[in-house]
Amino acid sequence: MRVLVVEDDPSVSHWLGSKLHASGHSCRTTDNGEGALQMIGNEVFDVVILDRILPRMDGIEVLRQLHGQKRPPILILSANDQTSDRVEGLRAGADDYLGKPFDFNELLLRLELLARRHTPRNAQEVVRIHDLCIDLGTRLVRRADKRIELTDKEFKLLQVLAEHAGQVVTRSMLLEKVWGYNFDPQTNLIDVHLSKLRTKLEKGFEHALIKTVRAIGYVLG
Repeated sequence: MRVLVVEDDPSVSHWLGSKLHASGHSCRTTDNGEGALQMIGNEVFDVVILDRILPRMDGIEVLRQLHGQKRPPILILSANDQTSDRVEGLRAGADDYLGKPFDFNELLLRLELLARRHTPRNAQEVVRIHDLCIDLGTRLVRRADKRIELTDKEFKLLQVLAEHAGQVVTRSMLLEKVWGYNFDPQTNLIDVHLSKLRTKLEKGFEHALIKTVRAIGYVLG
């Protein structure tokens, strides 16, 4: 999983990040609501851990700002753990609510269940991005009137990028989704396959489809 931790206590944030990494998951952190909104809008996460008490913009306001937008599932993690607090958080749009102090194994299980529950089921069989058409059922890819033949790994890379079109997909997420790695094996797997995929999708066309975001990942669109 790729997890965003929104927590203003640096000791808690660091501890959560360390535990998540040790469990084989990738993690990004921010200590304020504005940063959370920006990161959720620009990057891809499987789940968000959101502290309720944050400087300037609290967790409830973050949820309100995200209302109606495409976003990952959100679990509120808060010392405010009365029944009324839970009800308010869930009504504001949280997908789950866990009080502090908490057991990490319970938190991890809740995160995994949330991520699994919200995994896309490929209900949209045909994806169109500019002049690129991807049929997820038949695995047929066309750009304009040209059919593009892809290997299995190239198609899986394209599929992950297409599921998050317009958003930054990190290298760690591609390694996890395409190769099944929960760690970076420090190889050029992604670079080699992305280079071949780019050539097939973009050779002979003026508009580039895949953009590199330095030190983070790639964007399709």
